[in-house]
Amino acid sequence: MSLPFVDRSSSSLPVQFVTQPKWRLWLKEQSAARRGWIESTGVSGSAGDVVVLPGRDGKASGAVLVIPATPALWDFGGLATRLPAGTWRFDGKLPSGAVSMTDAMVAIGLGAWKFERYRSKKAKQGPRFVWPESADKARATAMIEAIFMARDLITTPSSDMGPAELAAAAQELAKAHKARIKVIVGDDLLKQNYPMVHAVGRASTRAPRLIDLVWGKESDPKVTLVGKGVCFDTGGLDLKPATGMLNMKKDMGGAATVLAVAAMVMAAKLPVRLRLLIPAVENSVSGNAFRPLDVVPTRKGLSVEIGNTDAEGRLILCDALHEGASEKPTMMIDCATLTGAARVALGTELPALFCNNDELADGLLAAGQAVTDPMWRMPLFAGYKRLLDSRVADLNNVSAGGLGGAITAALYLQAFVPDDVPWAHFDMGAWNGSSRPGRPEGGEAQAARAIFATIEKRISSRT
Repeated sequence: MSLPFVDRSSSSLPVQFVTQPKWRLWLKEQSAARRGWIESTGVSGSAGDVVVLPGRDGKASGAVLVIPATPALWDFGGLATRLPAGTWRFDGKLPSGAVSMTDAMVAIGLGAWKFERYRSKKAKQGPRFVWPESADKARATAMIEAIFMARDLITTPSSDMGPAELAAAAQELAKAHKARIKVIVGDDLLKQNYPMVHAVGRASTRAPRLIDLVWGKESDPKVTLVGKGVCFDTGGLDLKPATGMLNMKKDMGGAATVLAVAAMVMAAKLPVRLRLLIPAVENSVSGNAFRPLDVVPTRKGLSVEIGNTDAEGRLILCDALHEGASEKPTMMIDCATLTGAARVALGTELPALFCNNDELADGLLAAGQAVTDPMWRMPLFAGYKRLLDSRVADLNNVSAGGLGGAITAALYLQAFVPDDVPWAHFDMGAWNGSSRPGRPEGGEAQAARAIFATIEKRISSRT
């Protein structure tokens, strides 16, 4: 979809900003007629309130957005859906210490996202906004388009978003930024030693694959992104119930998220050597599906007993993480819709962060707060490693009993990452269950902006 912005307009209408503490004073200064109109709308001056102001001809003459004294990015997201069609411009400056105009435009742009691929009747054109002179148009556009891409990929039904289609999206991104990409498909995964990716994906008629994108100069600091690309998850032979399977099209949300981060990095031309690894599979049921208590080798050489075929995400990630760590990157970050346990602990809006490096973790947490893309750090508690012990293999892919499930899943992944590689793991939901300003219902690239901001800051501090 096109972005809701224009470069200029001779007939745009103004949007004023009024801070919540000054609302009553501002309202008192208005004419009696205008004050009466505003009061009739029921607006109370709460942060996020939008009031359309009438002109003498009965048409809109402008609008007012009520913001907190120190607004955050999402305080502007509601403008995309709460204003009538037409062209609008910002009238006035934001409060000092507030978010930038660039951030405000990002929020508006993200709020305008719609998924209409399958609708014969498209929604009418909503409001459009003139780019403010102080906004970084290129940066905002790149960020919005990257997250639109991720949201589209996640929200697309699995019938049209299998491993091949996910690989095609990565290839399209590589072409746009002149990156190198290779895709290892089907039985070639065994020949090139990605046995776990093959084992999980082999039961589907849609061949599994490993997507490997590289961009940037070899001499620049290495940054590696890994994303879980399970395009649909039946649970395998440990079959999910119907309710658990209902929204499993989003199980490739981690892959879509790292694609969005990669798009931002390449658009910004950050001085990094970026590598993106996505194991893409469909976890299906057939005669050659991997089974509970099978023992499967990994790229690292460790053997894994399959305690549950529905814990497949960590299986495909372990091969990709081992390969990504082999180059000793300055940082490696993986994103995955990995466990229900993380959602139980933190809900759907707060991704769980696990990290083996305090400096990297602190940077991610600070970036998440700065760009309003929050996360919460959880422990890689070594005492729970014993819960992954196996009597017949090097380790099991699940713990007995299921308690601490997000932690044990992260500990499983940690077994494939050397201690000297700074590594962060995000266990995320990748989905907005209901619409909020700037975040419509549907797929979501959670933590993508925070990860990009962290990479940008850490790299700039090294140069």
